[in-house]
Amino acid sequence: MDMAVIEVNGLLKRYGAQVAVDDVSFTVAEGEIFGVLGPNGAGKTTTVDCITGLRVPDRGTIEVLGLDPRRDGDTLRRVLGVQLQHGRLPERMTVGEAVALYASFYTDPADGDALLERLGLDRMRATRFGALSGGQQQRLAIVLALIGRPRIAVLDELTTGLDPQSRRNTWELVEQIRADGVTVLLVTHFMEEAERLCDRLALIDAGRVVAIDTPDGLVERVRAPQVIRFRPSEPVPDAVLLALPEVAAVTQHQGCVEVTGTGDVLAAVTTALAQRRIVAAELRITQPRLDDAFVALTGETGR
Repeated sequence: MDMAVIEVNGLLKRYGAQVAVDDVSFTVAEGEIFGVLGPNGAGKTTTVDCITGLRVPDRGTIEVLGLDPRRDGDTLRRVLGVQLQHGRLPERMTVGEAVALYASFYTDPADGDALLERLGLDRMRATRFGALSGGQQQRLAIVLALIGRPRIAVLDELTTGLDPQSRRNTWELVEQIRADGVTVLLVTHFMEEAERLCDRLALIDAGRVVAIDTPDGLVERVRAPQVIRFRPSEPVPDAVLLALPEVAAVTQHQGCVEVTGTGDVLAAVTTALAQRRIVAAELRITQPRLDDAFVALTGETGR
């Protein structure tokens, strides 16, 4: 793995008697999009708040580019860009005023006009924050997170509340940010978002890290079955398919066959059919996805 830019070890955070984050540890490599994935209330935002210095952990250590968020907060803010889940600006503040304000916090800010143009907000400079759509507000949040030329961008539930098209547009922006050399720490509970964007994921449930892996690695861990559905050109006995070691179950209904299996089950089934000169029409395969791993590892239903 490349050089670590975020190291979290044994993080614990309580709110009274409630343990929100319980012994969380993970490392983020430079240049990757690292996701913190879990159901609502799992402790994701509290974890990130501790990393950014917004909350003080009760136990554990955190280093961001070698800095301690508690001790080196002022220095850390110069290299860290943050988009908060519930961050809002005054309703009457214009886009241009917000960019100018945030740029004033840094000695060498990025070109605000160029950022606005890149994120499609260049014609909205005089528009008040309260008049922006949800997608426009999220894009402005990205502009403000990048205005300080950060090495790391922390994006917390970036696409919550956005329509599908706005969500996909925002994903493209996140990919562009990484292409510019910025490490991204992404907090999300959307399975599709995590699959699309993240190089690796820390799956958090009830304040604890359940697993850390690539999206494909998490899916492989649970070995969820594949399901193949097709309409054979002539009847195929169940026994023919059940004889294949990759096949776990076969059901047939109104001329359609459904095969459940693991490994390279598709190749095994199609080969067996070809040997009997049976054509599989309307063939569809359902591959295990991150949702399946999420449910298997946490018991929660993903979105």
